[in-house]
Parts: sequence; C-alpha cells; structure tokens
Amino acid sequence: MDITNLTYLFYGYSAAWIIITAFVFLLVSRGRRIDGELARLKSLVADKERR
Repeated sequence: MDITNLTYLFYGYSAAWIIITAFVFLLVSRGRRIDGELARLKSLVADKERR
C-alpha cells in the first residue's frame, strides 16, 4: 500500500469516529433532557393527584 492511501484511510477513520462520537453525545444530551422533562411531568401529575 502506498503511504498516501494509508493517510486517506487514517483521515477517513478519524472522521468516522468523530462523527460517531458527536452523534453519541447528541443522543446522551437528548436523553438527559427527556429524563428531566419526564420528571417534571411526573411531579405535575403527582401535584394534581394530591388536590
């Protein structure tokens, strides 16, 4: 293999891992936001049931 091909292979794998990592962080962020929203809704329902 030529060194140029290995360079492109390295850049390709690096870009793929960066994209995958960013996507995972995005999913974690959305999950945390949804968890917070769900907790807020549960507390609202609990408050309405107490009344």
